[in-house]
Formats: sequence, C-alpha cells, structure tokens
Amino acid sequence: MKTLFINACIRKESRTLKIAKVVLQNVGGDVEEVCLEKENLRPLNEKSLKERDLLIARQELNNDFFKYAQYFAEADTIIIATPYYDLSFSALLKDYIENINVVGITFGYDEKGNPYSLCKAQKLIYITTSGGKIVSDEFGYGYIKSLCDNFYGIKDVQYIKVECLDMDGMNPQEVINGVIANLK
Repeated sequence: MKTLFINACIRKESRTLKIAKVVLQNVGGDVEEVCLEKENLRPLNEKSLKERDLLIARQELNNDFFKYAQYFAEADTIIIATPYYDLSFSALLKDYIENINVVGITFGYDEKGNPYSLCKAQKLIYITTSGGKIVSDEFGYGYIKSLCDNFYGIKDVQYIKVECLDMDGMNPQEVINGVIANLK
C-alpha cells in the first residue's frame, strides 16, 4: 500500500503534525512525504500555465512538471496535515492543489464535460488544528472534500479537527494528548 503524506505544517512544534504522525503509524505501508515548505512549489502564473497547457496538449504527462500530480494519482491513501489559520488551510497547500489538478493525470472530462477520477486512492484523511474556533469547514476541509467527491473519486474522506486550542482555559497539550490517545 502506498501512502502519500502531504505535510503543510510549517512550525517546528506543529500540533497538527503531532497528530498526523500517529495517523501515519496507524495507516502503515510505504509512506511518501511531500513536505510543502521544503518543495519549490509556486502558484501558477502566466508562464507556468502556458508550459502546463503545452505539455498537456503534447500528452507529455510524464514530464517532471507533473511529478506532484503523478504522486497524488498513484497513491492508495492520502493524508493531508495542515494547520487552520487565516480562515483556511495554508497557502502552501493551495499552491500544491494547483499543481496536482491536471487533466489527464488526476482527473479527466467525459464527452458531456463531467469530471471523472484518474486517482487510485480510496481514502483521504484531512487533519487540522486551530487555536480558535473553525467557524466554517467550507474554506478548508469542505474544499478538499468537494475535490475528492467531484474530481478525485475518493469516497472515504475522514476529517480530524482539533479547535479552540489557544482559547482561555484550554490546555492544548492535554487536548492533543487526548486526541492522540483516541487514535491509538
């Protein structure tokens, strides 16, 4: 089993990452980690869009330009760890998503224009923590869940969220330890 771990945690002592490590142990298998902070991912711009469109038109889908999309499409299980801040997931994760959404690799369109999946994954686990309340899941988890439902064909999407960690009266370490104990 091939597990893709998309690590969008940037803090050295990331609470999200602590939880993700336990989830990774539980899932097992061969793990390929993409640590987004260490990758040279950039938002798509005019030049990169032209390059991508040209490579797709030439059906050069094995080009290194598409390595992230290939990893994503070939994984059996996908785990995303991203803190929730500024009302969503990290910009690093958005850049990653732009780079994996490739027609002909992660999804395609049928003759009526409906998207269909080209991904192997059967399961995706989305992990996030927040110092405050996550008022709406739609700007983080909801976005990923919608991509899974409508483009990637991943039906088993699990959501692990731990919120309000920095609110008065909370003991963040105790809460994280409780979550970890429940995962074991």
